[in-house]
Amino acid sequence: MPAMIYSLDNPMRVALAGFGTVGKSLAQSLTGDGFPAIRLTAISARDLDKARRASAGLEPTPQVVTVAELPDHADVVVECAPATAFREIAEPALMAGKTLVSVSPSALATHSDLIDLAQAHGGRIQVATGALPGLDTVRSALEGGISSVKLVARFRPDRLVRSDYVLAHGFDFSTPPEEPVLIFSGTAREATTTFTRHLNVAAALALAGLGLDETLVELWVDPDVIGSAMRIELDSDVIKLDLVAWNRPSGGPKGGTSRIVAPSVLAALRAMVSPIKVGS
Repeated sequence: MPAMIYSLDNPMRVALAGFGTVGKSLAQSLTGDGFPAIRLTAISARDLDKARRASAGLEPTPQVVTVAELPDHADVVVECAPATAFREIAEPALMAGKTLVSVSPSALATHSDLIDLAQAHGGRIQVATGALPGLDTVRSALEGGISSVKLVARFRPDRLVRSDYVLAHGFDFSTPPEEPVLIFSGTAREATTTFTRHLNVAAALALAGLGLDETLVELWVDPDVIGSAMRIELDSDVIKLDLVAWNRPSGGPKGGTSRIVAPSVLAALRAMVSPIKVGS
């Protein structure tokens, strides 16, 4: 079947599952003039009444519906909610054969059956990866043979000060440390199930490369980092990589989401309607 061609007369319908900092930023962009071949058609959130009030000024005004109803209004469902809601969002979208754009790929470590569900129903999962550099190169390196890959993640202390893992392991970052502190070292599977909100990028790297059990992860608390820093160290038969992304924090209430996340989703959506694709 040929790929759908979207245009001003036949726009790609996009629904947002989640209407927090990322969702609101996406809604403002998608209802502007910069995406003529895309139309924001529906929004869902934990509090539907609050979402209706928050989206009332958008033009055209999207419908506010339950998560289960989103696939009826969209070709693409964007998951931009807490990772705990991932399955509730993903399952109906994939069963309806829709494309799911996800910002929470760490959830796939515990819901890997959703990949099979997508294949069975003609759905598709696309991971928005703006917070991590070089994933096109990682995917290309995999074709040539990767021997090792590691993610070294660094967060400012206040991002992890209340983490259950941090408290359970006796770390106290209420007063920032003077030097970087290594708090976790393990596989991407262990990292993504332990730090579901902070290490989505570890899942993205694993999915692009050697998988969750062969991708290594270090997590550091670093007082010199403004937002977060993500470093990929990769060795393969075709290329050696050492790439770092310094991600600026968002203006959200917890400052926990990198500012690049919403633009990463927009870039993914734009690629779906563009006549040219850049990247492998």
